[in-house]
Amino acid sequence: MASVYWLIFFVIMVAIEIGTLALTTIWFAGGALVAFILSLFGAGVELQLTVFVIVSFLLLFFTRPWAAKYLNKNTTRTNVEALIGRTARVTKEINNERGTGTAVVGGQEWTARASENDAVYPEGTTVVIQGVRGVKLIVRQEKEVM
Repeated sequence: MASVYWLIFFVIMVAIEIGTLALTTIWFAGGALVAFILSLFGAGVELQLTVFVIVSFLLLFFTRPWAAKYLNKNTTRTNVEALIGRTARVTKEINNERGTGTAVVGGQEWTARASENDAVYPEGTTVVIQGVRGVKLIVRQEKEVM
């Protein structure tokens, strides 16, 4: 009877994975498949459960990084996260003490602040976007190439 339960569990995990495509249950489906095969050969329930847990976690830890890297490689960053790492041009001096500064990136002007509190970036400076807090770009000066 354990074989039937493992097979049902396997089918449910695969169905959930197909429905979500989020790489969340496929690892447990693999463990259930191995436990199902063991149950067909008459292995005890304790061994089946142990192998299920071990195989599921081995699949999770060893194949998830690979799957995430190669299956999600065409994911395009959108919205604000797409700005991080891009360069911008300072259009009004960035000075955290005075609370001033704007920069243009992609044709849009943003309020900007320096990532270092004591840094001041004059107009025309090229900066790299480190992050976004609210509606403000957090920037640092681009390194000079020698």
